[in-house]
Amino acid sequence: MEQKMALKIFAPQWGSNDLPASVFVPKVKAAGFDGIEMSVPMEAEVRAEWADRMADAGLLLIAAQWETVFHPQFDEHKAALERLLRNACAARPVLVNSHTGKDWYTQEQNLELLALADAIASEYGVPVVHEIHRSRFSGHPMLLLPYLRARPDLALTADLSHWCCACESLLEDQPHTLAATLPHVRHIHARVGHSQGPQVADFRAPEHADALAAHLHWWDQVVELRRAAGAPWMTITPEFGPAPYTPTLPYTQQPVSNAWELNVAMKDLLRARYGH
Repeated sequence: MEQKMALKIFAPQWGSNDLPASVFVPKVKAAGFDGIEMSVPMEAEVRAEWADRMADAGLLLIAAQWETVFHPQFDEHKAALERLLRNACAARPVLVNSHTGKDWYTQEQNLELLALADAIASEYGVPVVHEIHRSRFSGHPMLLLPYLRARPDLALTADLSHWCCACESLLEDQPHTLAATLPHVRHIHARVGHSQGPQVADFRAPEHADALAAHLHWWDQVVELRRAAGAPWMTITPEFGPAPYTPTLPYTQQPVSNAWELNVAMKDLLRARYGH
């Protein structure tokens, strides 16, 4: 009998960073998520509180490493990457989602960073996957493809909303780049982008039906690829973010939608589409 692949859906801490663990963990549990994707605190006491509260709630952890964005020069970026990945892996997450490298580093430099991440992942026994994201080594399909050739085992987080704005399209004209990329995906950020930005105002609105359909088609392919590979589970994080990712009204800067509500709604859509 074929074993069913489990779906684990994580709530992003992004947009709720002001909430302490005592508030955010129960909120995530009550909303029906399986875990939290968050940056692991560097302070031992704070890190322990989050870990204890999540364990008591039965929630899993995906560690998010994005702070290398504050370290643009290669040497300091590499040092920060090692420090942040070690801190993330020490928390024993399901995986680490890493913002790695820069689109203006040389290929040799970015490969050096990927090798460092591999070494730390092996040392701790925690998978490190690298997010498709603007300004990173993966910020455009033509930037990424040489790394896929150089590193056939490269594991990615698919946040394809970034490619929509980088390519100013829903990628209709490049099925070959998607065919090369999707087999490398191990984690999905389920945010819906469009040709002019990384996040639609509300993915449920009829004017965004085409963008939603395109993203669902890509996610369907990833889920089927992971099932075919015999993966025991697939992780997805709905990742609609706060302003300025959420569009705002002029002058008042009031958000036109609520990112948390969109993430909960996306969770429900994914559960209905893929099961548990």
